[in-house]
Amino acid sequence: MEPLYVIKIGGNIIDDEAQLSSFLTAFAGIEGKKILVHGGGKLATKLAAQLGVEQQMIEGRRVTDVDTLRIVTMVYAGYINKNIVAHLQANQCNAIGLCGADGNILQSHKRQHATIDYGFVGDVDKVNTPVLQSLLAQQVTVVMAPITHNMEGQLLNTNADTIAQEIAQAMSALYQVHLIYSFEKAGVLLNADDDSTVIPAITQASYAQLKQQNIIFAGMIPKLDNAFAALNRGVHRVVIGKAEQLQQLIQQQSGTSIIHE
Repeated sequence: MEPLYVIKIGGNIIDDEAQLSSFLTAFAGIEGKKILVHGGGKLATKLAAQLGVEQQMIEGRRVTDVDTLRIVTMVYAGYINKNIVAHLQANQCNAIGLCGADGNILQSHKRQHATIDYGFVGDVDKVNTPVLQSLLAQQVTVVMAPITHNMEGQLLNTNADTIAQEIAQAMSALYQVHLIYSFEKAGVLLNADDDSTVIPAITQASYAQLKQQNIIFAGMIPKLDNAFAALNRGVHRVVIGKAEQLQQLIQQQSGTSIIHE
């Protein structure tokens, strides 16, 4: 099967213009078919503070009220998405920036939880693979913002790691999918403040142990939950690591590999 790289970029890289530019130059240089899924960085939080809209995070996920939904849609699907597309065009990588509502690419439902109301947060139900396949066949790189919709006119803020996993999983029926989570850290770390403590490989069993020991917590939990979900549903391989080492991550020479038992 033809390879497809589904790469998620997030964390502080989105907020650092020089690092983002360097990453996008490396991303543009990847040969073959590729999809880039981006998070929002800190710009939405910063704008919310300037507008006096209080933000609440639960286990690394943003609770999204009406005002926050407006902010994240403007920031994620607007400025950040189009800024990335413009940088890719400057690197001779023809790209199109979309959110889940465009082309009906990502259908979601509002998250239901027994005890927590996450607000306008979406969980993905369906990926429109024919639309993505059609764009890739035209040598167009897709840049996905983490906003989806519910087919009833409601936009939903959706975790970018989850979107990357759902797209990777859906496209694995058509391609040999390599899912790469790239951010500011060198991988999954034993010590969150020390990039030299990269865990080279994590299995489901070792993940459970690391969570129990509180070595893995907060925003890394949804990232790893999504990594294992992808691996268990047909994705060829999953790697988590440093955005500046994108080529090494692709070649499995750095970062943390998520592997079967």
